[in-house]
Amino acid sequence: MLRVWGRSNSINVQKVMWTVGELALPHQRIDVGGAFGGLDTPEYGKLNPNRRVPTVEDGEVVVWESNACVRYLAARYGAGSLWPEDPAKRVLADMWMDWQQTTLLPEMTVVFWGLIRTPEDQRDNAAIEAAAERLGRLWPILDDHLASRRFVAGDAFTIGDIPVGAACYRYYGLPIARPRLPNVEAWYGRLQERAPFREHVMVPIT
Repeated sequence: MLRVWGRSNSINVQKVMWTVGELALPHQRIDVGGAFGGLDTPEYGKLNPNRRVPTVEDGEVVVWESNACVRYLAARYGAGSLWPEDPAKRVLADMWMDWQQTTLLPEMTVVFWGLIRTPEDQRDNAAIEAAAERLGRLWPILDDHLASRRFVAGDAFTIGDIPVGAACYRYYGLPIARPRLPNVEAWYGRLQERAPFREHVMVPIT
């Protein structure tokens, strides 16, 4: 059986579990990381030398790095649906998956960790405000992209929607000012219609 290692409140684990849910894959999720610990054991180190979550075990195949896990599961179990077989469509999904990691994530991390996981008297408010302002310039890039399509890679839901969709839930849950993003908001509404998104991503932000 497919095994997913990682705590349910990790956004990177949520990406994988959302994918698992979309594909209706039998699986076992094992709590490790954060308050659960377990990342420093020799057994876990053999699976993931980075000692981070998530890690996916699929028989003899072991995958870490959240976006790689999403790609692997979609390619193996969702070719033609979650995994676009047309390279021109798949590259759109790939670009926005990488955009979430390389462009969006650094700013989201400053704001999320600053406001949600740092005691108020220890926050760097100037850094949080500056990162929030930068996010206000980044999300409109996706809004422009979504002006002519229902989902990130076109009219169908694909892997491209998963990383940015998980980030979008957190963005709208943060107590910060946001620009008006009509196309992102419409797309976000479509994501909320999906049961795996509601189950695995729309959980209390902690």
